[in-house]
Amino acid sequence: MSTTDGPAATTPHAQHPTEPPTEPPVEPPSEVTELTTGNADQQRSTTAQPAAGVRDLHLTDTVGSARDDARAQGGRAGEWMPYLPASSSPHCPPGVDPAALVWAETVAPGGYTHKALARGTRLRFDDPTGDACAHLLLFNALEPVERLNVADTQKIPWQAYLGLDHPLLSGDGRVMAVVTGDSSGRHDAFCGTTTDAWNERKYGDARPEGPSPSGRGLFVKAAAKHGLSRRDLPPGVSFFQGVRVEADGALAWRGSAGPGAYVELVAEMPLLVLIANVAHPLDPRPDYVVGPLRVHAWRGTATGPDEPRFTATPELHRAYLNTVDYCEARGL
Repeated sequence: MSTTDGPAATTPHAQHPTEPPTEPPVEPPSEVTELTTGNADQQRSTTAQPAAGVRDLHLTDTVGSARDDARAQGGRAGEWMPYLPASSSPHCPPGVDPAALVWAETVAPGGYTHKALARGTRLRFDDPTGDACAHLLLFNALEPVERLNVADTQKIPWQAYLGLDHPLLSGDGRVMAVVTGDSSGRHDAFCGTTTDAWNERKYGDARPEGPSPSGRGLFVKAAAKHGLSRRDLPPGVSFFQGVRVEADGALAWRGSAGPGAYVELVAEMPLLVLIANVAHPLDPRPDYVVGPLRVHAWRGTATGPDEPRFTATPELHRAYLNTVDYCEARGL
């Protein structure tokens, strides 16, 4: 599938008034947008029945009827949601025992997610449509002041382009994660994610609940779940939408490798992972184009001294020694 053709995959978020109405409310049209929750941290939108039908279906006039109505929603599923337990995911990666899964989720276009993962956890991203863009931030889950450093991630391996065996390093000289699988080859460690100002200028809206949320805005929400603020957010990397440096130094967007691509990482230390699935800032298409992102994680082991990448270069060897020293001193 070409990433420059075809309809945009977007999420029509519901709109919320910012002030109470000053006039009597007008009867809504025959179809309205109703917010449903597929993730406690994210709101998704769906087209609902006529307003009267919704009121008839949801009887909450007493505590008892409210309880019965809430319980009646049990077992309902949305298109964008975490799978609980993770082993129930309908998209378990090939060769992975579903019982080993510790995280399974489909992130909506324009959505975000986050998770704390143990050292050695394997993390996989899948792009089923060719339009996902997984913007990623990593923090040391034990001491979040240590976080992904994009400059070192490019400098230590002497390679600016992300790919197989590429380490993601912190500013403390430790390997936070490493790419262990990559069928895409279209990634970016130059541009970071979109900002509110960028999206407002290009799309006319950047609200997290709006039709074109910015990656920065979603990262702020995800970080807040872990006691972090806007000033704690560093530049990040993104997967599935490629960027290359031209001969004149300009950054050129290369799009995706098409539907079905995946990227796998291994957590070399306990990680706090923040993900925003939003349009890439250099995407030249006028519409806000982004597809669903599948995320899976399962138990595994960190890179050991017997694996080639541990000693691939003197710089990387030192970074791994720093990482092992840090983790072993904490009994990890």
